[in-house]
Amino acid sequence: MPNLLNETSGMLAFVRTVESGSFSAAARNTNTTPSAISRSVARLEKLLGTRLFLRSTRALTLTQDGQQVFEHISPLLRELDSTADVIGSSNNLSGRLRVTMPGELAPLLLPGIFSRFAVKYPALHLQIGLTDRFVNLVSEDYDVAFRVGYPTEGDLIVRKLAEMPMVLAASPDLIKALGQPASLEDLERFPFVRFLVDRKVSPVRFCDGTTFTPSGRIDCDSGTGLLQAVHSGLGAVYLLRCLVAEDLEEGRLVELLPEIALPKLPLNALHAFGKTVPMRVKVLCEFVASEARQLAEAEFRPASIKAR
Repeated sequence: MPNLLNETSGMLAFVRTVESGSFSAAARNTNTTPSAISRSVARLEKLLGTRLFLRSTRALTLTQDGQQVFEHISPLLRELDSTADVIGSSNNLSGRLRVTMPGELAPLLLPGIFSRFAVKYPALHLQIGLTDRFVNLVSEDYDVAFRVGYPTEGDLIVRKLAEMPMVLAASPDLIKALGQPASLEDLERFPFVRFLVDRKVSPVRFCDGTTFTPSGRIDCDSGTGLLQAVHSGLGAVYLLRCLVAEDLEEGRLVELLPEIALPKLPLNALHAFGKTVPMRVKVLCEFVASEARQLAEAEFRPASIKAR
């Protein structure tokens, strides 16, 4: 069995090449030369007895073995790289902080992150990615993801930050046309605009354990799409209450079956750092947890957050 402890330079060269896309970019990131990076990767390939890249004159392509090696050693090198940050002071955060979250969380969390967190830590370089797909934190080089719901990635560290209230709602026009549902049986016959997760319809859940998969002809993989569809009267919706608090208060949407309790969904932070979490990630998670708890408890609207 090869001893990789003696080939840390090769592992670092390999990971930086995957992250940056070329030997030249990896060399710039590590203050060395492309030939040195290429030799280090070649030594690692010889030690492992497999090709990590398919090389051509125009591109490098990661092999299947290379992908497995990258996913295994990248988190270890990230932990080593963040050791000084872990024991550093939370008052002097610096470096890059790369974050991903779904689009519907942006108006809820980004105003605070930009107006208070970023101002408090001016040495941090924030990179914010807004996407509703489940990104691969390791291969896409994200430090932390914020997501609502129950995670399926078993190899990531999951920290619950808050519990978010849910709501069932529809437009007044749809209620006028179809009537207000009076029971779960009525609700199951109601058309919905449905949320897709991995191309599967997300079920509606109640606190007593009852669930059903809503019917409907509009499916969206983002909260933004759901909001547009429900306001257009195309169906009822099941989503975070804080996203539609203002619409409910001002009558643009109507709550369905408010007497039946809905379970709260967790807002989680996910990362691949193991137990050695960089201080910058810890501090951001604490900040987001505080913001989310205020949203959950007081049902602040996005406009209210911006005004604080």
